[in-house]
Amino acid sequence: MLISSAYAQGLGDMFSGAGGVAQFLPLIMIFGVFYFLLIRPQQQKQKETRAMIAAVRRGDRVVTGGGILGVVQRVPMVQDKNGKQVPSQEIEVEIAKDIRVTVLRDTITSVIKPVAANDTKPAKDKVG
Repeated sequence: MLISSAYAQGLGDMFSGAGGVAQFLPLIMIFGVFYFLLIRPQQQKQKETRAMIAAVRRGDRVVTGGGILGVVQRVPMVQDKNGKQVPSQEIEVEIAKDIRVTVLRDTITSVIKPVAANDTKPAKDKVG
């Protein structure tokens, strides 16, 4: 054989110190992007939803997980294991006139807040 094999020598020594970190740096950066663009906003939205559901009170208009619209009529209070009064997990919702159903608090997906009309100025009374 006239051609001898060429071996790359010394390359392992050059990258051995920073090689481990350099290989995982793209993975760490991808995880950081996923965290700030996907995971963190979802956690904040879940926190807001939990707070909204915990604050449900009589007279609120709610939507259940099944898509049923109703008005909260009663939120009973129960005692927890320490004897403290806390709101029950069951809520009585009126879905039609004189038709009330009991739903679990966790099945409420949103609380509908009334939106004011787009009128910024009150209507002028016409004096004739």
